[in-house]
Amino acid sequence: MYEFGIGGNEAPRESNEGISNIPQNRTLLIQKLTSDPVARPEVVQGLTNVEDVFAHFKPQAEVEFTDAEGGNIQEELSFNNLGDFGKKGITAQSQFLNDLQIQQDEYQKFIKTLRSNKILNKLLADPEAKAAYLESLKAAIAEIEASE
Repeated sequence: MYEFGIGGNEAPRESNEGISNIPQNRTLLIQKLTSDPVARPEVVQGLTNVEDVFAHFKPQAEVEFTDAEGGNIQEELSFNNLGDFGKKGITAQSQFLNDLQIQQDEYQKFIKTLRSNKILNKLLADPEAKAAYLESLKAAIAEIEASE
């Protein structure tokens, strides 16, 4: 049989310790990644890399998001590689998170414009000009909504 134990790093069994300590600058996260009931542990041989493990176990998770109005949105996320656990990987799978990311990007562009546009800053500093500007924005929004 094999002469190695399970651990953060491969460690020979003859070393009195089957699991090596995880280095201090690492974090180990463990979570159930499927909605299937927990079964008995199974020994799967022949999985030689991370991609093989993902292909064999096909982890999926149903997640529930709460929108701005308090409504619940359910989506199913699947994980095919380690990149799917990052912000970009999860956002790419979720329409809800993708919409939020687009909204955040637009807000960031608007903030950048506000900070760098001197004319707009002067306009917003004058209360009367600011009120007129807001009224023109509201009129433009109403016109766009009426055209839809």
